Amino acid sequence: MEASPLSQQSRPESFQPKVVGLYESLFNKEEEAVEKPEGFWQELFLLKPDPKALKAILDDLKPDDLLHLQAHPQQLLIRAIRRIQDGKEPSDENSLDTLTVFLGAVLNKRYTNPSSDIISVLTGLHDADAVFSAFVGALESAIRNGRNVRLRLKAVKVALAMISGAYSTGLVSYFTHRDLFPSLMKAVQDSEDSPQNLAPFVLLGLLTNYNKFEFQNPYRLRLDDFVNDGIIRKVVQCVGTTCGMARDRYVAIQEDMPEGWNFTNTLVYIGLGALTSSKPAVPTLTPEEAKARFVTLPGPEATILLSTYDFANANKLFCFNLVTLPSESKSEPSPISSCLSFISYLIQHAHRSNRASHYTYISLFTLQILLEDQVLAKRICSEESKTPVRLCRQRQPFLPLVRTDRVLAASILDIAVDGINHNLRKRLDVELYNLFLGILIRIVSFLGRSRTHLAYHWSELWRSLLSFVRFLTTYVADVKATMHASLLVDTLVNLIALSLSTGESFLPDNMAYDDLFYKLVETGDVLVKFRDAYDLSRGPTAGSIDTLISVSRHYHSLLDESKGKGSKNLSPREVHKVIQSGYDTLSIQAKEGLDQWEKFREADHRSMLKRMAKMAIDDTKGLLEEI
Repeated sequence: MEASPLSQQSRPESFQPKVVGLYESLFNKEEEAVEKPEGFWQELFLLKPDPKALKAILDDLKPDDLLHLQAHPQQLLIRAIRRIQDGKEPSDENSLDTLTVFLGAVLNKRYTNPSSDIISVLTGLHDADAVFSAFVGALESAIRNGRNVRLRLKAVKVALAMISGAYSTGLVSYFTHRDLFPSLMKAVQDSEDSPQNLAPFVLLGLLTNYNKFEFQNPYRLRLDDFVNDGIIRKVVQCVGTTCGMARDRYVAIQEDMPEGWNFTNTLVYIGLGALTSSKPAVPTLTPEEAKARFVTLPGPEATILLSTYDFANANKLFCFNLVTLPSESKSEPSPISSCLSFISYLIQHAHRSNRASHYTYISLFTLQILLEDQVLAKRICSEESKTPVRLCRQRQPFLPLVRTDRVLAASILDIAVDGINHNLRKRLDVELYNLFLGILIRIVSFLGRSRTHLAYHWSELWRSLLSFVRFLTTYVADVKATMHASLLVDTLVNLIALSLSTGESFLPDNMAYDDLFYKLVETGDVLVKFRDAYDLSRGPTAGSIDTLISVSRHYHSLLDESKGKGSKNLSPREVHKVIQSGYDTLSIQAKEGLDQWEKFREADHRSMLKRMAKMAIDDTKGLLEEI
């Protein structure tokens, strides 16, 4: 007896979305690639995309499978371009979402001949120019004239997927032939909040770095000439917001800010913590767990540091706004405060990975550029710049904790000093230390020339510099074998000699000046070994090192005289009295040119910047999954 047609059919274990079935039909490697009818494409782009399912299907395909199926990927790109050009909802948005996943998956595969194979998969060799030109034109139009911010950002994401996937091929040149700069700036102008500007700004950074040492990059020229103050302010706010987010990833692993003493702490201290309504503490990670998480940082949003560097290196108005723009509300830090805070966390963890060290380089380049502008240096060193900056305290030794607002220069000095203290290795990163010392000498030289007396814990700087001298003396063979070691040693000696000869013009009181002499006396024998180890008596810093050694010997003789007159062991107060009395008989021959430094030149760091661009490309792929 036949079953009744009215009998209930068994329900499938799971329902497959219609769009997933279309994906499987489109990328079925077991079937011949036959051109799909118009109705197929209309249905595909009307349905809401399923990014996870599409990515899983594409990830299962090998490069050879895509080359075999190339007719279908080519049709997908062409049909999606048409929907974007038509601008009809929801097909245009669905097309953009589909392309973001499609390009990300297809372009990240390892092809035998990347450029030609990618072209074969996406367009075919004969139609490449027409299709890619139409593709970039459609994106440019969507970014500029899209009906809402959401659509424009989706178009930016497609461009990021294309550029990050095809950066090593010639396909990115289509984005340099068609100028996207006005469209990206309009997207920033029309944005509703700072996070929306991250993707356009990162895209601008990638385009600016594309082959910029091989030809005159049009986006770099655009950055030079851009003067729209309102848009620049929005970009700077985005930099601050993003740096704050990136910094919070470090804090989430290890909270490093000591709590102030309050009523709640008092109750806990006397055993009445149950009476408080505070939230339970986040479980503390073991050192091994924390280390494993720190290695993964910074997050992919750190790519914004490359864009920030390029804008700062090209545009003085951007630099001015980066330094001076206030916070949007009293409860939030200013952009420069968030930026410096993130840099301080980067620097303490720079040794953990190649990524972290390269992002540290690029952030220090930016700080050098800011300090080389004398107008901005004046602002950074003046009371006008006072602002709170949360600096990293996740590794010892700690610098003194300052909870009040400080001049920006003081926070930058702390960042450089922390960098010197926390990145000492037998295989020293000489280039990194040259950047730390470069920042210090720029600040000290400006303070001396402008006679600006800066309140700062100067004793920490003297201690770090002279401890670094001891370190270099201990590991002579390892350091001398590295490139730019002579520049490192010369800068260090000149920085200490400059502080010694001009200290009265920028130190806030006699105590800070006396402390420098005191620490030089302590380091006397090491200075002689240091001079001999690096053969400084015949180099350009011969005068500087001789000055330091003569000052140390001068006070050693005075201290020996004092010991002969009374107690063999002098108290710190008695030592300081000897130092002060010794000024009258001390002659410091100030060498000219100690406050001079070579201006930052991008070409000097060409190889590092190329590596940095490649890292930013990889991080952009991760960023696309988060924005």
